[in-house]
Amino acid sequence: MVTSKPSYILSLAALFSLLLNLSVGASAVSVRQPPRRAVEAPADKISPDMRERLRTESQTKQTAGVILQLNGRPTARLNALLNRRGVHVRAGFKHFDALALDLPMSAVEELASYDEVSYVSPDREVGLLGHVSTTTGLEAARAQFGGGSYGIDGSGVGVAVLDSSIYNGHVMFDSAGGSKRVVKNVDFVCPTCKTADFKDMYGHGTHVAGLLAGNGRILSGAYEGIAPGATLINLRVLDGNGAGAVSVVLRALDWVMDNRAAYQIRVVNLSLGTPAVDSYRNDPLCKAVRRLVDAGVVVVAAAGNNGKDASGQKVYGMIHSPGNEPSAITVGATNTFGTDARGDDAVATYSSRGPTRSYYTDAAGARHYDNLVKPELVAPGNKLVSSARTNYSPFQSNITYPEGSVDDSRKMLYLSGTSMAAPVVSGAAALLLQANPKLTPNMVKMILMYTAQPLAGFNTFEQGAGEINVEGAVRLAKLVRTDLSAGTAVGAPLLTGAVPAPQTTIHYVTSSGSAASTSFTWSQGIILSRTYAAGQPLITAYQGIYGLGVIYGDGVIYGDGVIYGDGALMSDGVIYGDHILTSYGTTIGEGSPFLSVGVIYSDGVIYSDGVIYGDGTLLSDSAFVADCLTRGDYAPQNLVLTNGERP
Repeated sequence: MVTSKPSYILSLAALFSLLLNLSVGASAVSVRQPPRRAVEAPADKISPDMRERLRTESQTKQTAGVILQLNGRPTARLNALLNRRGVHVRAGFKHFDALALDLPMSAVEELASYDEVSYVSPDREVGLLGHVSTTTGLEAARAQFGGGSYGIDGSGVGVAVLDSSIYNGHVMFDSAGGSKRVVKNVDFVCPTCKTADFKDMYGHGTHVAGLLAGNGRILSGAYEGIAPGATLINLRVLDGNGAGAVSVVLRALDWVMDNRAAYQIRVVNLSLGTPAVDSYRNDPLCKAVRRLVDAGVVVVAAAGNNGKDASGQKVYGMIHSPGNEPSAITVGATNTFGTDARGDDAVATYSSRGPTRSYYTDAAGARHYDNLVKPELVAPGNKLVSSARTNYSPFQSNITYPEGSVDDSRKMLYLSGTSMAAPVVSGAAALLLQANPKLTPNMVKMILMYTAQPLAGFNTFEQGAGEINVEGAVRLAKLVRTDLSAGTAVGAPLLTGAVPAPQTTIHYVTSSGSAASTSFTWSQGIILSRTYAAGQPLITAYQGIYGLGVIYGDGVIYGDGVIYGDGALMSDGVIYGDHILTSYGTTIGEGSPFLSVGVIYSDGVIYSDGVIYGDGTLLSDSAFVADCLTRGDYAPQNLVLTNGERP
């Protein structure tokens, strides 16, 4: 490990956009936006899975659905192609410089040959990844605001839920005055359908929304969501089978860009995903997420449910898109075993582990893997009870009536998966933004990681910085200055009060009815793309990486096995790791090395070809629903561990 040192001039690149500069909502703090350092462009502008389809399907399948990304204004030649017979432009995404097309397979190569085309990829299928208030520290956080329903609850913060829809008729979404807190419903799956009641034909989105923002009207608050005062924006992107497409999700994200101010959208929840094939530099979902984060919106993504193979072995490298995007907060799942005490919490066996294995191919044909440390956080996600939709649901066997009533508006459901963990973090983000509306997405991300609890026995590829700690996060968020501006210097004081003690105590009642408590130390560090940073200056001194238009990895310089901080983005006193850390329950910076940076940076083959195992919401640790997304290239073997073993 080394301490931060100023670097010399970074390699920079100007990123061309077809649009005017994005405006930032008034509630987001304005800070300096350093240019990102240059990245090598892919030599092949056609994604690997599109190439494979051209090789195997071109003779049997005449038409392909693709996502076309542009780096410049379309020329007459490209416009002529787009207006040919057999080419259909299904959608345009004005904020993301992209189009969704149907065109003949024979035209894909020609399409990619145009200079203004940056990348062509399939319109991939998107699928589901599928006692909280006490164990997360939510009740302790509310005590800081005087407790009760009028304390911190996410009021004033809009959260967009992109999912299978939200059943608006459930009592969990009623406000104190009786009105509904779902303030907007938009159907991107079937825009012409008459779905005013939005019954959620699958049931996943209703469950997710309840975990995020359900009220406490069922069983005296036993199943209350994390941010019951937040408003919900219901964006349907998955059909009645829990399936969707990249183009549909892009439409919804484009809508968020246009309407974020009107509905005060500060958080987006994505409990869905698709196999991460393309590098985040080229993946259209990742690039859309980056635009939203740069515009001041926190984006939370589920890591995926591919943490073990068909034989139950632990596997690495299965993070899904858009969870492989560095600006997103990617969330894995923990199993709390139904207790409020945190000492027995463990990373769920199914929760996808890093590093990210999306890649691009250079002119020499070599693959360059992203190899980012993901997830950033883990949160409770196993067998969580939340709101259920009415009538038909593929999860019917998991329906429960905790109050004994058979009223459809009070039905509950238990599910497991990183889909369930993500809304816990989205709700926590809403609480932080209520406590301090001036926080940028990167500040929210830092606070959540810095205050997380590292879980003993699990490395950073499994848990990131650790399990979410709402109490510590809210306490720290309240102390962050609200007067930061474009002129704030790196190293300037970040807090308005005394440095908080980096410990949290959660009080709970045991199954026998006796009072108990559990205390733990915060991680006191953050994940920085391929390594970590630790130390008190992360919360006492302003860091350039907390601004808009920059990602955490921009704050470190890699070279010759030693990591230095970029003095323009990081203050003195921050400690960086020369290794990917296995935290094993210690604070970040005090663990043992898992892989050296030199190894993880390697572009050699770490994982052998194989299949992606079922992608869907989990009913238990072993049963998959919607085991439908399969693909080659992604079954790690060199890093496969049997259950119980540690690297």
